[in-house]
Amino acid sequence: MMDRRKFLKAGSVGAGLAFATLGATSVLASGATAAKRSDTSGDASSLHDEFALKETTIDALQQKMERGELTSRQITDLYLKRIDALNKRGVKLNAVIELNPDARMIADQLDAERRQKKVRGPMHGIPILIKDNIDTADRMMTTAGALALSGHKAARDASIIARLREAGAVILGKTNLSEWANFRSTRSTSGWSSRGGQTKNPCVLDRNPCGSSSGSGAAVAANFCTVAVGTETDGSVIAPSSFCGIVGIKPTVGLVSRTGIIPISKTQDTAGPMARTVKDAAILLGALAGIDPADPVTLQSRDRAHTDYTKFLDPTALKGKRIGIERSFLSGHEGVVSVFKEAIELLKKQGAETIEVDLLKSTKELGDAEYQVLCYEFKDGVNAYLASANAGSIKTLADVIEFNKQHEAECMPYFKQEILEACARKGGLYMQEYQDALIKSTSARALIDSLMKEHSLDAIAGTSIGLPNCIDLVNGDYDTGFYFCPPAAMAGYPHITIPMGKVHELPIGLSMIAGAYQEPLLLALAYAYEQASLKREAPKFIPTLIV
Repeated sequence: MMDRRKFLKAGSVGAGLAFATLGATSVLASGATAAKRSDTSGDASSLHDEFALKETTIDALQQKMERGELTSRQITDLYLKRIDALNKRGVKLNAVIELNPDARMIADQLDAERRQKKVRGPMHGIPILIKDNIDTADRMMTTAGALALSGHKAARDASIIARLREAGAVILGKTNLSEWANFRSTRSTSGWSSRGGQTKNPCVLDRNPCGSSSGSGAAVAANFCTVAVGTETDGSVIAPSSFCGIVGIKPTVGLVSRTGIIPISKTQDTAGPMARTVKDAAILLGALAGIDPADPVTLQSRDRAHTDYTKFLDPTALKGKRIGIERSFLSGHEGVVSVFKEAIELLKKQGAETIEVDLLKSTKELGDAEYQVLCYEFKDGVNAYLASANAGSIKTLADVIEFNKQHEAECMPYFKQEILEACARKGGLYMQEYQDALIKSTSARALIDSLMKEHSLDAIAGTSIGLPNCIDLVNGDYDTGFYFCPPAAMAGYPHITIPMGKVHELPIGLSMIAGAYQEPLLLALAYAYEQASLKREAPKFIPTLIV
């Protein structure tokens, strides 16, 4: 959850395997003429430009496999080669924290099924990267980026991983993240973890990829995979998707199981798709969604979840729709405002009626309620997770805090753990402070519902987050404004971001939110905007914007 500085100042939250050595060539970090090239950028023939799967989609890969032009094993090898060239070498994106040593074997098995005319669905044979706070019962670790959990291997797949395996996905590896999903320090740097180091933004390498699903966002943008899974409590899918110039979906809380995911908040947590196109995100969402008896909140999605969200995609979906426009985003950084206004005009051109609204003004009045809820629920959830995990001597949040103190040079070289310590001081979920905060925070649902009813809105749109900030490990993240994630996060409502344009080569996303389980509508609206705008651009790996 990015924008902690703004979020916490307001009293709320903004929330080993060696890599395959396949002999890839070094990479040129190409960029705009105003960009300063790195001395180590390499040869002029960029592997990025030559990459056979550059900007490819799930549909395109399925067609190639069906025609016998590529196998899942060959696709997997191509992505592994690209990761090897760009993750720890070349531009050193550092988006992938660990590769799955069984990825090729899984791809071979799925190829064998295809030869026997068994194709499980649209994800069959598609390599996918998974955020490193999601359990996989294989030879990979699950650590939330924390050295305290180094060596932890889950005994069981998270529910969504089991669904992905059943759908035929190839679990390629795990992505780096902001440690503990960015719920560790008020001065943390998004994309940094003590286990994984600092992930870079593939658009401009000295810029932050945002968090906490930093590695997933950077990996998708850089074509390390076709799609990836992130998790969000407040902004952790939407913000990195916006910063990295891709599509991200934060589903309704309850649409996707949280079982086997290292938690922050049972009220707000959810996993979500990250992709380069709305259709690919819709395909992945269909594979993730479904009821899990071990996560009772998913029972609320009965008859409201879908296995195929692509059937809702309609390039004319904006016609006749009423879209609320967050008024506070019509002022601020002139470049961002200009891009937002251009998007509004495109919505109108596609037949939508726009109405200015003030959603953020009302939700900001909820004060620190969200932060209090997250502190209580983080302690409760992490203690429950660690109690059943095979993480050695780490059995409680208190153990994590003590481990970090004993290994301060490695675990806390840039910022400390004051949020972990604040959570540890909280009581149980029976505390009146928690109960009052929960009622106040979740009242965001009524605020959104009331506003949408008052203006007969189909959705509310805004700028997802401001321009990517520079990586600053000394001072931590700084606020670049335009943050639209808290209302839908507190409400548990769906939220989608789509590339809206760039300012100085830095991406900006257009957000749309709606009521509970309105993913079909949001996907339709996002698809219509995407097809009319076509703002997604492959990253250029520009070293810096400073000349």
